Amino acid sequence: MTAIPDVDAFTRAYWDAADDGRLLIRRCGECGRAHHYPREFCPFCWSEDVAWETASGRAVLYTWSVVHRNDLPPFGERVPYVAAVVDLEEGPRMMTEVVDCPEGALRIGMPLRVVFRPADEGPAVAVFVPA
Repeated sequence: MTAIPDVDAFTRAYWDAADDGRLLIRRCGECGRAHHYPREFCPFCWSEDVAWETASGRAVLYTWSVVHRNDLPPFGERVPYVAAVVDLEEGPRMMTEVVDCPEGALRIGMPLRVVFRPADEGPAVAVFVPA
């Protein structure tokens, strides 16, 4: 069983970009700050003057945890996996997964780049690999 992200009218641009290999974030036209996860308003100044922006895809590892047990589909099929929080180059922090990296090689501050894991059904999902 595969977990399918909930795609709605607002998030469709985000998921369509992921399918095209691009990571989108939102930037506020009022205060200039970028944020992720996508929202229809700025979480810093509450302005509704926010727009989609293509992120560079570069990030650094902020923290991580190796998950050895997860009973929820589809995660149980992938254990162990690295659940992570990364700092995107544009500023926002993002919850994600680090892939194609041995657990012992993980280091806080290590450079990462986004790649997209295709899904059997539904949109691709952003994950990160060592840069």
